[in-house]
Amino acid sequence: MSTSQSDTAFLFDVDNTLLDNDRVIADLQRHLECDVGAERAQHYWRIFEQMRTELGYADYLGALQRYRGEYPRHPGILTVSRFLLNYPFADRLFHRALEVIEHVKQWGPAALLTDGDVVFQPRKVDRSGLFEAVAGQVFIYLHKEQELADVEQRCPAEHYVLVEDKLAS
Repeated sequence: MSTSQSDTAFLFDVDNTLLDNDRVIADLQRHLECDVGAERAQHYWRIFEQMRTELGYADYLGALQRYRGEYPRHPGILTVSRFLLNYPFADRLFHRALEVIEHVKQWGPAALLTDGDVVFQPRKVDRSGLFEAVAGQVFIYLHKEQELADVEQRCPAEHYVLVEDKLAS
């Protein structure tokens, strides 16, 4: 963002705020079951949840890599990787999400503030059209709630409006 301070900046979470991540997960589940079978799909999700606990954020590709370590010759795993990387995230934006971002810009800059890994989350943001909607003002952290001082430096404002699907715990 610019180095000049705005009165108000709008910070949007991505998953289940602007983008229906529950539908993405449902699509991935169907794809996993089709390509690796129901039992191995459940195993992927166990790995995924274990990694989410370890890392504190969702790492779909990391879980897939760990899964691959256990089934190195299973051909379906590469189709799952391709499915994730080429997923049509723009089709999973909530209705009028891009319009909402555009609307708030009349009062101040809009940016994305989200948790995630260094590969898949930026890919999701880019393929969904959200990167362009916020003119590249995307802040992806391992734990966004611990990075508010950095956000404040990179996006100076008198006030912040956070649009988020989860209440702070």
